[in-house]
Amino acid sequence: MSLQEYGWSPFFADRFETFAWQGHQAGRVILVHGKTFYLHTTDGEIAAEVRGRLRHQARESPDLLPAIGDWVAASDFIHAVLPRRSKLSRNVAGDETREQVVAANVDTVFVVMGLDGDFSPRRVERMLTMVWESGAQPVVLLNKADVADDLETSQAEVESVAPGVPVVALSTLHDPSLDALAPYLRPRETVALVGSSGVGKSTLINRLAGRELMKVRAVRDRDDRGQHTTTHRQLVRLTDGALLIDNPGIRELQLWASDDSLGRAFQDIDNVAISCRFRDCSHHDEPGCAVRAAVEAGELAEERLSNRHALDRELEYLALRRDERARRAEKKRIAAIHKEAKQFKPRSLRERRGN
Repeated sequence: MSLQEYGWSPFFADRFETFAWQGHQAGRVILVHGKTFYLHTTDGEIAAEVRGRLRHQARESPDLLPAIGDWVAASDFIHAVLPRRSKLSRNVAGDETREQVVAANVDTVFVVMGLDGDFSPRRVERMLTMVWESGAQPVVLLNKADVADDLETSQAEVESVAPGVPVVALSTLHDPSLDALAPYLRPRETVALVGSSGVGKSTLINRLAGRELMKVRAVRDRDDRGQHTTTHRQLVRLTDGALLIDNPGIRELQLWASDDSLGRAFQDIDNVAISCRFRDCSHHDEPGCAVRAAVEAGELAEERLSNRHALDRELEYLALRRDERARRAEKKRIAAIHKEAKQFKPRSLRERRGN
């Protein structure tokens, strides 16, 4: 299978020229398993680990490490990651502030949500912010349409929080075909799936692939949530030539995004905000707030505005933590320079003349 069938394009070819002269070959990361990366190359599938120098550099910049979907320069080891056309990132789980790239060079992202106990328009807003930040195009998939109490109402609710984004309702278990997804599954283009555990991502991949690629496990009865059935990230090529990336269910989705991406996810609110009396209106209790007026008139949902405020606060906190981390890194770098300077003892003039 040629590199082009896996998304190779002039964009990557131009950026690979230097590595080609060094005798490396290009490969796309199609499976990540621990510290081992499986690559699709012109020589077939190979396994490689990251070169020590690159891993050392990644201590300060973790996004230098390859992720599923990346194009890399490799020989016996992976020497470099080629510049990305897009990257789907989140902040690592826990208290640490650090970018984690979960998929790279993605064209479309399927935001999958179940129409059962998993249904949450607020989570859709959060995930759309992440997708807009990535540079890919989002499509919302409402799975388990067969168990929805009121499919039309649920779909309308999601469409109201995803302006301009396609929203597709389906049942991966019962739909005789998945033709509704055909416009987004194009040859040589990459689609990534994100969503909570138990929403049916693995079932969807198995249906699209025509065989069981991913293990499927039933959701819990008490809350309609699933357990992780996918424990590694994998890129698979479908029979029609489309490329599909599955990600393990995200238990904790901490944003790694910008104000621009948040504004795009809440474009309807920002459009109304243009009419606010004050340019820096926070949409709380300022006089002449067009957004509050729209909420009171029933034109905007109070819950949507509240979630916008919550995500604003989260991004402000993230920005502070990122600045703090950058300051610590710079302080550490300067301390290392000073330490090295103290260890250097220049020779005296007599010592130099003696040589």
